Amino acid sequence: MNQTRTLLFFALMFVAYLLWTEWEKDYGPQPVAPTPAAQTDAAAGAGKPNADNSVPGSTAPAAVPNETATPAEGKGELVTLSNDVLRLTIDTRGGSIVRSELLAYPKDPVTKKDPNPPPARLLNDDPEHFFAAQNGLVSSTGAAPDHRALFHADQTNVTLADGQKSASLDLTWTDPSGVKVVKRYTLNRTNYVVDLDQRIENGSAAAWTGNAYEQLQRVPAPKASWFKAYTDPEQHSFFGAAWYSPDNKFESLHFDDFAKKPLNRQITGGWISMLQHYFFVAWIPPADQGVTYSSNIVDPNSATPRYLVRAFGPAIQVAPGQSADSVARLYVGPKLQGTLDVIAPGLELTSNYGWLTIIAQPLHWLLSKLHAISGNWGVAIILLVLLIKAALFKLTDAQFRSGARMRKLQPRVAALKERYGDDRMKMQQAMMELYKKEKVNPMAGCLPILITFPIFIGLLRVLSESIELRQAPFVGWIHDLSAPDPLYVLPVLYFLVTLLTQRMMPTAGMDPTQAKMMKVMPLIFGVFFAFFPAGLVLYWTVNGATSLLQQWWINRSVDKADLKAKTA
Repeated sequence: MNQTRTLLFFALMFVAYLLWTEWEKDYGPQPVAPTPAAQTDAAAGAGKPNADNSVPGSTAPAAVPNETATPAEGKGELVTLSNDVLRLTIDTRGGSIVRSELLAYPKDPVTKKDPNPPPARLLNDDPEHFFAAQNGLVSSTGAAPDHRALFHADQTNVTLADGQKSASLDLTWTDPSGVKVVKRYTLNRTNYVVDLDQRIENGSAAAWTGNAYEQLQRVPAPKASWFKAYTDPEQHSFFGAAWYSPDNKFESLHFDDFAKKPLNRQITGGWISMLQHYFFVAWIPPADQGVTYSSNIVDPNSATPRYLVRAFGPAIQVAPGQSADSVARLYVGPKLQGTLDVIAPGLELTSNYGWLTIIAQPLHWLLSKLHAISGNWGVAIILLVLLIKAALFKLTDAQFRSGARMRKLQPRVAALKERYGDDRMKMQQAMMELYKKEKVNPMAGCLPILITFPIFIGLLRVLSESIELRQAPFVGWIHDLSAPDPLYVLPVLYFLVTLLTQRMMPTAGMDPTQAKMMKVMPLIFGVFFAFFPAGLVLYWTVNGATSLLQQWWINRSVDKADLKAKTA
């Protein structure tokens, strides 16, 4: 395989990857099939009550919240709870978190025109982007407030003050029977974890038995245009539900598969979440509790169906005059690698690199170390290129020296072509004999490409999934390395580098079709890269430029060596 075929091979692999990422919506492992005992429940829709009004997998009978039931009368009030990095908006209707603003992450890049963009919003009460973190209690023996019950809040705005370690907001629900529930949300300083405590005070004359549950409910992302679907990295990021169990580790479920592969699993020591580009929300029950995880579709036949995942806890019994607490944690924030596993086992896997994890995770680690040295993610990418080039120097040196020798053989290859004309078999045999005689290995160019291509694809996944690179500026006009270059400077530079590289490649022996493809290849890749993240184009431009310089230096050294041999 000569240099031309190597580049064509790379191009085909690149296009194949683009098609693969469009087809493979779910990068994580598929959910494990339900056990035979649970097949009937799964087929009917996980999380729905059985004939005896119990939840499949639960430890005590309890009514499951009916998402379409009419809520209690009265209008809820919106109250807020904030710390340094998170502002939550809570609806007293159900005590649900209906809005979350990530104060450290602007919605749009900071520019001179817009120096103070609004914070990114994850949980959202906008119907088009609806996403809520809900929780509640259910009971088949008495009154219980689910996520549609009307609570009362004594405060409308709680903000973590200077010197405070935490701030809490209480919501209260009281039933005429004497059952009282105090729902408390707590935020600690500089923390994306929300602590939930549902305290049940049984002031009635009878024992209270019920279950606590936590759930996430959202609509899918708005449909993107065909152009954005192929060019926007967000469209290639996993969007759907995911969960973790100590036995099966990380599993995920795309929204398209909710009806076909409903979740219904009893798990101890796990969590359940909704993932999207850069951010996620996850409910984390106590690690020692056996919890039933399920999925469902609310209003599946409507124009805006909502996808729901639920963690249904074990039975809680409260004697008259006694109280009990049900606790859970909620993570609302970015996919910060290196810190999430401290919160809960497996939470770091929400940075869903899929089958590229073995390449992408080390790349992210190395890139983070280089950023710690340079203080700039663009500079870190350049340093990464130089490190990779240094590690592969011997391989690329052999590749370029082979290319330089093949380039010098072009006149002789052209003579062979004239001699054998259209007899391709004899032409190939003569070329192989010539390469063998001159000790030129046409396969030398393949190995470096086969090694660097997975690195290229792995870096694409890192740039698409790593929150640290979101809106990371480089120089001047590039305010976001995870977005395309707004002035197309880097794609143009890449086009020029590719064009110059092509001119250095041997072309003798190439058929007319290959020659035409090679002429348009730089333009095709330049157009492709115009819509790729600037960080990725920066990586490939610097990689191409250093390769170009290396090839130029080797060509000169080979020419000098040949000249010296002739004059000796």
